[in-house]
Amino acid sequence: MSEIKTYKDLLIWQKGIEIVKEVYLLCKEIPNDEIFGLQSQIKRSSISIPSNIAEGWGRNYTKNYLQFLKYSRGSLLELETQIIIAKELNFITTESFNKVQDLITEESKMLNAFIKSIDK
Repeated sequence: MSEIKTYKDLLIWQKGIEIVKEVYLLCKEIPNDEIFGLQSQIKRSSISIPSNIAEGWGRNYTKNYLQFLKYSRGSLLELETQIIIAKELNFITTESFNKVQDLITEESKMLNAFIKSIDK
């Protein structure tokens, strides 16, 4: 395993970026009248996932970092709720939903394990 020199080396950050890219593709399916509503919320919560990982890294203090990792986890669950709502309203396809949901599940497991490893 290579040495982690920056937050960009963290798999949880890389997965977060992948989620953002998939979310932006998913948002193309959402009706235009939701551009300032659900679509905007979905984009913001997805961006918050890797952003909080990066911000916490920059704090250089374990307790702060843990807090930002937990913010990231909260944003992940917020995103999950929002795509469920989009699916229930038939704004997105099952295929798009499943793709993002699978990424959310992976990121959740990775974040939880990372938080647990730091919080010893």
